[in-house]
Amino acid sequence: MTLTLSQVLGIIGVPSLFTIFGWIYKKLKENEKENDAVKLGLQALLRSQMINDYNRWAEKQYAPIYARENFENCWKQYHSLGANGVMNDIHNKFMALPTTKK
Repeated sequence: MTLTLSQVLGIIGVPSLFTIFGWIYKKLKENEKENDAVKLGLQALLRSQMINDYNRWAEKQYAPIYARENFENCWKQYHSLGANGVMNDIHNKFMALPTTKK
């Protein structure tokens, strides 16, 4: 047996329907806030990791290929989260480091 929209509204009532939609909307907004917090936290962790990596290898004046690949992967993920470009300068400096020790 298939119920029509008017039958459903007759059974649960319009006020109940608005309550259900309100609850769903509230849950969606809560998830949006949680997702934003997770995104910002992940960006902060990636930024911290990249800064640490840059400082470590810049001090040694070179960055081996594995370190460059790891840094590049972090940078791509950071950028895909909607980063604001703050790390572009550090990215360019890191990628300019030679891959072998002088």
